[in-house]
Order: sequence, then structure tokens, then C-alpha cells
Amino acid sequence: MPELIVNNLLRRIGRTLLTALGVGLGVATIVALLSVSDGLTQTAAGFIHLGDSDLGIFQAGVSDPTVSVLPTTLVARLDRNPDVASATPLVLIVGKVPASPSAFVFGAQVHGFFVRRLVFSSGGQPSAGRIAVGDGLAASLHLRPGAMLRVDGRSFTVSGVYHSGVPYEDEGAVLPLAAAQALSGLQGEATTIPVQLASGASTAAATRSIEREFQGTQVIADPGEAARAGANGALIHSATLVIIIIALVLGAISVTNTMAMSVLERQGELALLSTVGWSAPRVAALVIGEGIGVSLLGAAIGLVFGVLGSLLLIKLIGAGAYVSPQITAWGLGRGLLVGVSIGVLGGLYPAWRVTRMAPLKGLSRAA
Repeated sequence: MPELIVNNLLRRIGRTLLTALGVGLGVATIVALLSVSDGLTQTAAGFIHLGDSDLGIFQAGVSDPTVSVLPTTLVARLDRNPDVASATPLVLIVGKVPASPSAFVFGAQVHGFFVRRLVFSSGGQPSAGRIAVGDGLAASLHLRPGAMLRVDGRSFTVSGVYHSGVPYEDEGAVLPLAAAQALSGLQGEATTIPVQLASGASTAAATRSIEREFQGTQVIADPGEAARAGANGALIHSATLVIIIIALVLGAISVTNTMAMSVLERQGELALLSTVGWSAPRVAALVIGEGIGVSLLGAAIGLVFGVLGSLLLIKLIGAGAYVSPQITAWGLGRGLLVGVSIGVLGGLYPAWRVTRMAPLKGLSRAA
């Protein structure tokens, strides 16, 4: 039967390819969105553990953790918590470097653990009027100590070039906390407060005690929590689900139309198969097999274009500095599963029609 399925599809190669292309577009969209969604989760992992922290404290109830606002007075109170070894406030500035719009600028206390862990390959720490840049940003903009970098309309002298090992930190820059607060209008406030726990402290216990002591805050220790808390991640997950449903419906309709036309054109052939001993279920399996064959071809096309599309999507939205598509076997497998499901759904109605077709009636129409 497989050889017969292949031959039948090749007999109408133009129709087969057009139907496969329609299925492939749906699968490609699904694969691209799943890859970007998984990439956002990976980014969340780094964002939660900024400066090698154990957890991050954010404002509760905001649409996205990156726009949280917290008073820096919380830091002194956190330092008195027995579960906390150290806490440092950070201000996050996004999209304010004209030369590299995707770069993050971190406002940090120069004596805090976030800055202390940076390894400087040249120059030194940021100070008043001076900014430290990651080696990735330095390489792309050809920066070195003494060069100038504009952030939100202000020019800063590059104090040094550092490496942290976190891609979007190395593609970004670090300002003293006060300078970042002045730029963003967050005097006395921070975006997040990364926390390093005391030796032997339980993450779950520390999370409960901090949220209980500081009302209106949200403690995030797991990247999955950050992805769920962020509106962008939730939006992509919802969009992916909707597109999967649309792809299944439209793809199934396309395959149904193709297979129904094929059945009408081949009634005599299918009826002849019945007269030579093929059972109705076997003929129906042939039709469904052809539908699955078209969909598998479309899924293969979709997987390739989905991978390429995820890279293009990240580039178009300018998020390449901090989001990398995560191409996983599970993500590709889900795209393939959708393709097979389209073939099965699309072949059900034509297969049912075949089982209702009387062999002699089919033969008379063929004559």
C-alpha cells in the first residue's frame, strides 16, 4: 500500500505540492512560535538569576516583571532577613541605546554582588559619568575604555569592558545605580532586587518569608514562574494554542478538499479495487494514507521554514541580544504531530465517502 500511496500522490504532483505547502505554513508558524516561546523561558532563567542570584524580587501584579518598580529601602530590610546573605537593587533600562536598541542597560550599586562578579578585560567599574560595557556590545560597536556611548540622550565615557557569561549582560552595559535612576526617573526605586540566600537557607522558605514580610512583592525563583508572570510569554503561549487550532481546521479543510476531489476523479479505480477483493476499510485506509502522506510532506516543509522563521522573527523584533530561539526535539515533534493530525482529520470524510460507494456504481460512472 505505501507504494500505491506514493504513486497516487505523484500522479497529481501540482495539487499535492500546493496542499502540502498550505499545511507547511501552519506547521511553520507553530514551530516558530514554540521556539520563540521556549527562548523566552530561557531568557527568564537568566533574568531571574541576574548576578548569580538565587531569586529575584519584583512588584506583584505588573503585566511584565521587567517593568516592576520597587523602593530601594527594601534592601536594608532584606539584609536583616536571616535567609538572605545579600541583596542588591537593579534598574533595567531597555531600548535606550540608539546604536544597539536591543541592548539592556543595568543600573547597579558598584559595591553590590552584581558588579563584583563582572570580569573586566580592560578598564574598570562604572562610576559617575562613566559606563561599563559588555564585551559583546563592545565588539559590535567597536568600543573601548575612553570611548563614548549614548544612553537615552546622554553621553557616557566607557570605563571598562567586562564579561559575565550571560549573553544579554555581555550584550549590554552597566551604569551606577544613581545614574540609571536619574535616566529612568526612578529616583529611590529599582526594577528588581536580586537576592543571594544564606548558606543552608531553603528557597521555598525564603520565598514565603519575603512575600509575607513585604506585601505587594512577588518572589520568583523559577524561570517558569517568570514566563507565566510575564504578559509577553503568556501572549505567545495563547497565540500558539490559537494558531494550532486554526492550522488544524484550515489544514484539515485543505486536505479534505484535495482528497475529496481525488476520490471523485478516481471512483472507477477505487470501485475496481473493491471488486478485486479490497475491503471497504482497506480502501478507506488508502485514502487516509494519502491524506497523511500529503500532510507529512507539508510538515517536513513546515519544520524547515519554522526553524528559519523563528530566527527571522527574533531578528525582526530586535530581540537577538537577549532571546535565542530554542529548537528542541519536542518543539519539532509537536509540529510534526499537528501535520499528521491534519492528514488524519482531512482524510476522514473522503474515506467515509469511499466506504459508502457501491463498486458497480463506481464502475458505471467510470465507463
